[in-house]
Amino acid sequence: MIKPNQKQKNQLEPEKRKRKFIMPHTYAILFFIMLLCAGATYILTPGEYDREIDEATGNTLVVNDSYSSVEASPISFFDIFQAIPLGMQDAADIVFFIFLIGGAFGIIRATGALEAGVAKAVIKLEGKEKLMIPISMIIFSIAGFTIGSAEEMIIFVPIGVALARATGFDAITGTAMITLGAASGFIGGMLNPFTVGIAQEIAELQLFSGFAFRFVVYLVLLTFAIWYVSRYASRVKNDPSKSVIYEIELKEAHNSKSKEEMTAFSTLSFRHHLIFVVIIGGLGFNVYGVFQWGWFITELTASFLIMGILAGLLGKLSINRIFDSFIDGAKALAFGSLIVGFARAILVILEEGKIIDTITFSLVEVIQNFSDGGTAIGMFFSQSFLNFFIPAGPAQAMTTMPIMVPVSDLLGVSRQVAVLAFQYGDGITNSIIPTSAALMGYLAIAGIPYEKWVKFVWKLILGWTVIATVALLIAVSIGIE
Repeated sequence: MIKPNQKQKNQLEPEKRKRKFIMPHTYAILFFIMLLCAGATYILTPGEYDREIDEATGNTLVVNDSYSSVEASPISFFDIFQAIPLGMQDAADIVFFIFLIGGAFGIIRATGALEAGVAKAVIKLEGKEKLMIPISMIIFSIAGFTIGSAEEMIIFVPIGVALARATGFDAITGTAMITLGAASGFIGGMLNPFTVGIAQEIAELQLFSGFAFRFVVYLVLLTFAIWYVSRYASRVKNDPSKSVIYEIELKEAHNSKSKEEMTAFSTLSFRHHLIFVVIIGGLGFNVYGVFQWGWFITELTASFLIMGILAGLLGKLSINRIFDSFIDGAKALAFGSLIVGFARAILVILEEGKIIDTITFSLVEVIQNFSDGGTAIGMFFSQSFLNFFIPAGPAQAMTTMPIMVPVSDLLGVSRQVAVLAFQYGDGITNSIIPTSAALMGYLAIAGIPYEKWVKFVWKLILGWTVIATVALLIAVSIGIE
């Protein structure tokens, strides 16, 4: 065997240093969790709680102090793979809900109304830089709390960056006023069907209940984000060297096409106005249906489909183009749709292996001496940690809420608080974790290095975390249901 000499070793060392850790695919992480859970069925003592139906609410409740051991039911290697289609079946309503809504918004996007409307709005703000950031963030936050917009914001990032540079700011400002506006709404989640809606379904709560409390917290989150971005933008405008991407901005300073590129987007036709009427009217109709007629996933899906097809017809799309756009929109959410089934497969393994209640019992034993507020905060930070590995909100809801709901029941914390802990834990860290596909997409389009974004955003994430913690303590103290 020939041993490399010192010179050869020195030549190899740079190659070794270049090797970087590659984060496993989200599906790979979920599959690994499935393997761990299957292995746990051979190690953990299986057990179950008794459950009963609350006649007042119709909710299925865990009976306190009823945990007992049961006969083992270990999961075989073949059972692991069976759990995937079974998980898809169990979560079919949510899987197809996401697919179909993605298709509906694919049609709306194909009309060009969304791009034209946003471009028109931001062009109107040129010369009114002090208003540009708050108005933009408010507009995009609405998309965040109504349809859970995340990846959809990628198409608006180039417009935001172009406008920011044209008015003396930098790409960070342009990206932030769009994505952090949407993130503020996403975290608030008052009408977000993909996170709050799914979590409340699992928790057997009325859809979008707790709206008023969430709305107040949303206003605080959004106000803080607007102040944070505006403060940074003002510093950059006064002294461009304060930009965290100053070197990049110097290279981009020669680019004179930004205004022209934005103007090309901003032709807002009469048909576009009609499409916005359909969108706003449809969303309002959905809210009315939820609170007045008890609508849930099936009715909301049907309403979104009508909204999408009607928008396509008003946008003068051909029938073939409408359904081609529908397929494209569904494809765009295939990742988020199918991952729900994979996440549900984890629950299938835990249930079939009879260890989900064992995990619940162990978690209760750890935190039973915490105060109610401490339990809520513990849930929040647990969800924040898990979001790094399962950044897709629907998948995280399907994975964690079946465990958090009985924990909240046993420890006397309301299920609504458990949902709040989930939505804040899921939403806040999406703006900083490298496993977030939406975040990495934003940064790639804007040409912002990840480490530069972290340098800009970490204090905002810390502030949001403090706000969420205080909100959870208040929710516990007022007994939100």
